[in-house]
Amino acid sequence: MGKLLVALLAAGKFGKLLTTGGTMLLSMAVYAWVFGWPYAVGFVLLILVHELGHYVAARQRGLDVGAPTFIPFVGAWIELKELPHDVETEAYVGFAGPLAGTAAALACYFLAREYDSRLLLALAYSGCMLNLINLMPMSPLDGGRITAIISPKVWLLGVPLLAALFFYRPSPMLILIGVLAYPQLKMAWKGNPDLPAAYYDTPRDTRVNYAVMYLGLVVFLAMMSYNIHDMLGK
Repeated sequence: MGKLLVALLAAGKFGKLLTTGGTMLLSMAVYAWVFGWPYAVGFVLLILVHELGHYVAARQRGLDVGAPTFIPFVGAWIELKELPHDVETEAYVGFAGPLAGTAAALACYFLAREYDSRLLLALAYSGCMLNLINLMPMSPLDGGRITAIISPKVWLLGVPLLAALFFYRPSPMLILIGVLAYPQLKMAWKGNPDLPAAYYDTPRDTRVNYAVMYLGLVVFLAMMSYNIHDMLGK
């Protein structure tokens, strides 16, 4: 056991585990203060599944990636220590998070129906909404990373969507998204001189496939969110 601990410390894995576990516990404590422990634990686990989707996809594509880090009321992220090799890799990694997160939300939904649990139903709704908002076509959200394979100019469509969402339900989080997105929107309008033109060279069929999968997931999550919200209201 001692040798194993030394090996983990030497590899830096213990520090990563401590960072992920510590920030997860902090997020749970903060959410529990507002929503209670059962919901807080479930919500943070939903975020973890989402981030692990990114992590696994990045490792599949041979990218050096850090462990998830959590920030209360902001979410979580994994650090890509190297840029994707091309826009298809970026879209692949970006799509994996919402896909894993949707699967976790669906698991909550079916368990809620099976055991008549409003807690699980509330978690299913939160999971669907979390992944739906994350699919907004605006970088640095996952939707921006996915739609970049179509064209970075698609990000400009995210501006009215973000504004409409803010006026419908004002939130500091939406303001933060806008601030983080502003430099990316400028690059979408003027182009990114730091990326070679070959970065965006992708076969048309690949672009179409990602576009169909992206729109399909958006529509599915929107329908699920509406239906679950209606069920919670009843």
